[in-house]
Amino acid sequence: MEIFQENNNDVEIFSVKGSLDSNTSPELETKIYKALETGQRKLILNLEDLEYISSAGIRVMLKTAKDLKRMEGNIVLCSLQDYVREVFDIAGFDGYLNIEKSLEEAMVKI
Repeated sequence: MEIFQENNNDVEIFSVKGSLDSNTSPELETKIYKALETGQRKLILNLEDLEYISSAGIRVMLKTAKDLKRMEGNIVLCSLQDYVREVFDIAGFDGYLNIEKSLEEAMVKI
């Protein structure tokens, strides 16, 4: 897994490439929480190049969403491949997490 991180207009964007599973999700979680520790409250997860996600990866996203809600922040997921989006739909998390079709739409929703 590769994680590319950038800041755009006070929005922290994490682009994830590869597989997000029990072996790789701690790395993403660490990077996200380092951003939160510095005061970042607007996060976008660009999942355009995410090939696989397990329950461990979903847990990181749900935990982050819960923590950001408590901090009056926001997280938006975007650009999910159909098969990754299906995982969120089947699990019922599509109603809990804000998911947008593109990075541009996510920037508007954040």
